[in-house]
Amino acid sequence: MNGFIKNNWWKLLGVALILYSIIAGFLIEVPSVTGNIGESIRNLFFHVVMWFAMMVMFGTSLVRSLRYLSTFDIKHDLYAIQSVNVGLFFGVLGIITGMEWANYTWGTPWTNDPQLNGAAISILAYFAYLVLRRSIDEENKRARIAAVYNVFAFVMLIVFIGILPKLASGSLHPGAGGSESTVNSLDFSMRLVFYPAIAGWIIIGYWLTGIRIKMAKIRQYLDNPE
Repeated sequence: MNGFIKNNWWKLLGVALILYSIIAGFLIEVPSVTGNIGESIRNLFFHVVMWFAMMVMFGTSLVRSLRYLSTFDIKHDLYAIQSVNVGLFFGVLGIITGMEWANYTWGTPWTNDPQLNGAAISILAYFAYLVLRRSIDEENKRARIAAVYNVFAFVMLIVFIGILPKLASGSLHPGAGGSESTVNSLDFSMRLVFYPAIAGWIIIGYWLTGIRIKMAKIRQYLDNPE
């Protein structure tokens, strides 16, 4: 038992943080928000957190791609692709929870909003990364081209999610056009849930990535047992 806890403490921590954030996210008292947001402000603990986890996973994939380009060690390509897969999982969850929130607050699940459009373009760029990989059979060539594309995909992510929406004056999202973002204006009680939720999902993200890497290695061994 002690050995299990010693080897898996960080996984248990991730699960505990997520359970805490889910329970506290529904139970804590949230500040009164003007307009039609109301109690839906609690979606910050779920929707926004998914984007943070996604960014970390895509950033991890970028680092692995850069390491592959500097060493040509194929293991970094494996880590890069599996990090992207997990990042897309969080990205899709972010899109779904965001559409639900938008439907409640704006009356429609999708609007012509720079933040929404930028998120969609960024997600599609990473899906294109998966398609690109499947179109190349030779392993090292695939890894090189995918690594270079991954660099450009991450730059697009930063531009379309982090820069352009902040400059747009017509965005419905807080933080656009120089206004204060919702995250920066969180009160102390919400921060006690928001930040643990981010940490918990990031930990789970690395856990899922590790599982996918092990599964990929098993498949490689079964295909080439020698």
